[in-house]
Amino acid sequence: MLIPKPNLYPPFNIVRLSHVELGVTDLAKSRAFYVDTLGLQVTDETSDTIYLRAMEERGHHCIVLKKSGKAEAGDLGFKVFSDEDLDKAAHFFKAKDLPVEWLERAYQARTFRTRDPHGVPLEFYSKMDRLAPIHQQYALYRGVKPLRIDHFNCFSPNVDESVAFYNELGFRVTEYTEDEETGRLWAAWTHRKGGVHDIAFTNGRGPRLHHTAFWVPTPLNIIDLLDLMATTGWVANIERGPGRHGVSNAFFLYILDPDGHRIEIYCSDYQTVDPDLEPIKWDLKDPQRQTLWGAPAPKSWFEHGSLFAGAAVADSVLKAQPIIAP
Repeated sequence: MLIPKPNLYPPFNIVRLSHVELGVTDLAKSRAFYVDTLGLQVTDETSDTIYLRAMEERGHHCIVLKKSGKAEAGDLGFKVFSDEDLDKAAHFFKAKDLPVEWLERAYQARTFRTRDPHGVPLEFYSKMDRLAPIHQQYALYRGVKPLRIDHFNCFSPNVDESVAFYNELGFRVTEYTEDEETGRLWAAWTHRKGGVHDIAFTNGRGPRLHHTAFWVPTPLNIIDLLDLMATTGWVANIERGPGRHGVSNAFFLYILDPDGHRIEIYCSDYQTVDPDLEPIKWDLKDPQRQTLWGAPAPKSWFEHGSLFAGAAVADSVLKAQPIIAP
């Protein structure tokens, strides 16, 4: 498949990814992971919900932990530029015969939920409660010192279709992996905010959430987190890394929360603001695509993901396989 030309004038203006809701089975244990270990800040807390933000964020939350009978991913949240864009977005999804449900969301103004054509639950809003800055309150910095939410990665049963749909929404492809035998996309990284990606798609049984990523100041913060996890009962939750990706050039670590939701800790990718930036192509069999240096990804990294609430899962149409660690 040819990568679609960038859609520089989409029907509505998405600013960036915003937040994710995760269903967790033990709220206290999840709090210990996200707050005490990773260092996210609690902005509100009830008996069944914890709202969290990272150190540079002014919006009320980037993760919502919701006590649930089963571990699953909820809505992926995106911020649009204005209320007018929000109405345009609702009209766009209705015209595609995709559901539009207006919601009452704590700490958000007008908000609606929809799904993409594969069933990924999406949430759009233009205004969230703003909080006072804390990025210079260094006494609050703990754990890996997370600065901001960076991106989502989703398993897609058809990456070509996912890229085509999100291209309509104005997401621009920065890098992609192509299977040379079929010409189909195995993975693609797409952005709105001027980084390598706000949302990426990986070939696999889906839709499922592969991971949510947080940007941290330096690779040394990742090393510090590894020391902390290894000595506070979380060593078994370290899945992959540290290493450096070929795609994105980012320094990375993948870890699993108590319910198996995957979190990437991430830094050192590059700017992609120019509208005429050409996507970088990778071959699926290039070993430096996934890991420029470091151990190859384990089998779990290609197979394990979080189910989305209410989404039916389908096998991927592309059966090609990347390099997997023994």
